Amino acid sequence: MRFKRTTFATAIASVLLAAVGVGAPAQAAPSPAQQARGAEAAVDASGIDGIAWGYDKQGRLLVTADSTVSGAELATLRQTAARYGAGMRLERTSGEFSPKVSPGDPIWGVGGQFLYRCSLGFNVVKNGTYYFLTAGHCAKDASTWYTDQARTTLIGGNVGYSFPTNDYALVSYDNTALSHSGGYTAADAFVGESVTRDGSTTGVHSGTVTALNATVRYSRGGGTVYGLIQTTVCAESGDSGGPLYDGNKAIGLTSGGSGDCTSGGTTFFQPVTEALSVYGVTLL
Repeated sequence: MRFKRTTFATAIASVLLAAVGVGAPAQAAPSPAQQARGAEAAVDASGIDGIAWGYDKQGRLLVTADSTVSGAELATLRQTAARYGAGMRLERTSGEFSPKVSPGDPIWGVGGQFLYRCSLGFNVVKNGTYYFLTAGHCAKDASTWYTDQARTTLIGGNVGYSFPTNDYALVSYDNTALSHSGGYTAADAFVGESVTRDGSTTGVHSGTVTALNATVRYSRGGGTVYGLIQTTVCAESGDSGGPLYDGNKAIGLTSGGSGDCTSGGTTFFQPVTEALSVYGVTLL
């Protein structure tokens, strides 16, 4: 009986020590950066279309949901925001996140039996050969480009494109009679930067960079694109591929977004530096 009493007392002491955590280090609360990374993984895994996410100036994950996101899906995102506290911020935007197909100057592309209008981004050169950059989703639909809807003046054909995942394309100037304006130097965007966009549908509009390295999952199966610049600049169909700039600094190529230039909206841009690096071309 004495042996049993000693064993019982020892067991009780062990339980009590474990309960109060004697000898165990206290677990630190997750940092805001860890919360933001956890939120990003959860949002990405949700599979919800019509959302975009990137990091704001405070390092929080900024998640934006367009009008196609259902009430149940929005509730899921709100639960994620609650779970990760200060690491995530959720916003709603009007309209629908979609590639802006239909930037400076209009370009008309032929794909099968269809004619598409997009916008020319930046002129570039490599080894004395001239090209221009535009949106990858434009080149996905069309392979040959003209300066006019009647297709009387050829520009050239696609050299390559990337969409989804990225959203850039390189088109050659097969028509040597065309001029190639320039004057830009490549630069990376920063949150809070005042930027301007030019497009063939809506012309020139300005706004602010709100997030970097943003991911957008376009609605209705439009594909997911990573590493984008998120802005308050408006855009509409046909503005795709057009240039985003800050003075003479070339920043990006119009990818897509929500809203319009009457009510405003959110627009995403492919960083131009990535396209330049991939194709080994230089801005004019």
